[in-house]
Amino acid sequence: MKKFAQHFTPPKIQLPKARPGDPRIGELLGTRQKNTPRLALIGFPCDQGVLRNGGRLGAALAPDQIREALFRMTPDAEFPQQFTTLLEESADLGNLSLSGRLEDDQELLGSVVCELLKEGGVPVILGGGHETAFGHFLGYAKAGLNAHVINIDSHPDVREISSAGAHSGSAFRQALEHSSKRCTSYSVYGLAPHSCAAQHREYLEQNRCAYLWRDGVSTQELSKIFGSLKCPCMCSFDIDALDQAHAPGASAPAAFGLSIDTWLHAFELAGATAQVRSVDLCEVNPNFDTDERTARVAALSMWHFMKGLARRQQGQSKPRLGFR
Repeated sequence: MKKFAQHFTPPKIQLPKARPGDPRIGELLGTRQKNTPRLALIGFPCDQGVLRNGGRLGAALAPDQIREALFRMTPDAEFPQQFTTLLEESADLGNLSLSGRLEDDQELLGSVVCELLKEGGVPVILGGGHETAFGHFLGYAKAGLNAHVINIDSHPDVREISSAGAHSGSAFRQALEHSSKRCTSYSVYGLAPHSCAAQHREYLEQNRCAYLWRDGVSTQELSKIFGSLKCPCMCSFDIDALDQAHAPGASAPAAFGLSIDTWLHAFELAGATAQVRSVDLCEVNPNFDTDERTARVAALSMWHFMKGLARRQQGQSKPRLGFR
């Protein structure tokens, strides 16, 4: 990853104070770093796609807010050694230095993700608007890897490209129609019937994409979905799939979204499932947050992904998940 070092800037966050016998994630991350980190945090501080899509700006501020909340958390008290070892052998690469030219910035993100995938690391991308997901997908295209794409979202994000260009609502249409043909299938779970145009549902059906409405998504159904994966999978999580009570600071908050248990279960399953090669988390908007509630739940989401990944990489393919 050294060749990309000049494209990153350090996050502007306050690390937690060291306390004897009470280590925090921010203290442990990267302390025994390998050439290729087991998990690599990447900030993509961009909301140009949100602007083009007519949304409310602020998601570009999210990567550092999420980090600050995540780095204050402790390793998993139930399985501390596995979690701690994962943290020590992982890294925070920082935030990508962006040009403000969305297509160029997505290409850069794709190049970084490509390198990590080829080296066997797990990219974890903190967006940014949901235009992050197309840059994320480009990593697979550049690496020559086929991928099934899972999106947990209240919107399918298969809008046509507008006169202004690609945007936060077009990422998965772009992936499906990309010339590389590396997006072999697309599934979206958590759709809100009041936020999904019939034309977009028809596009999903015409392209043989799987989807579930919000009421069809449960912890049991998610366990079946992740348990049935057979090929490399890219996961994208839009915070607006989560109910607004838990995530008021979203670019497009959901009045009737997924429960917090279902949402966190999805992250832990993604971490525990060997076929999941990378994840992103998008659309957290600090400008509209309440008492940093959304940043904290985003951080907890990443904590659950790390918990699942720590168990996966210890060869325990069926972790005991903390949900019913």
